[in-house]
Amino acid sequence: MLVLVTYDVNTKTTQGRKRLRQVARCCVAHGQRVQNSVFECSLDEVQYVILRDRLSSLIDGEKDSLRFYNLGNHYQRKIVHVGAKPTYDPGEPLIL
Repeated sequence: MLVLVTYDVNTKTTQGRKRLRQVARCCVAHGQRVQNSVFECSLDEVQYVILRDRLSSLIDGEKDSLRFYNLGNHYQRKIVHVGAKPTYDPGEPLIL
């Protein structure tokens, strides 16, 4: 399934900037960055629970926020891309 992960981390403090880097690294390990704080992650149910729990443990619930949008397995018809950044198919292997 495709899950869209978005986050907003308060970076006014050194600890906040550290949390931001940790959240970003965790998201990079599980998906593709499509905007500064937005990732598309192709996950199974277990991977989704692990990612959600890991990210939840990294943030400060009083200052930061996470949002998870489950687009499911038929996500292709739910995404419309307009603009400069090239699109990609999250179901295809990424070659780095």
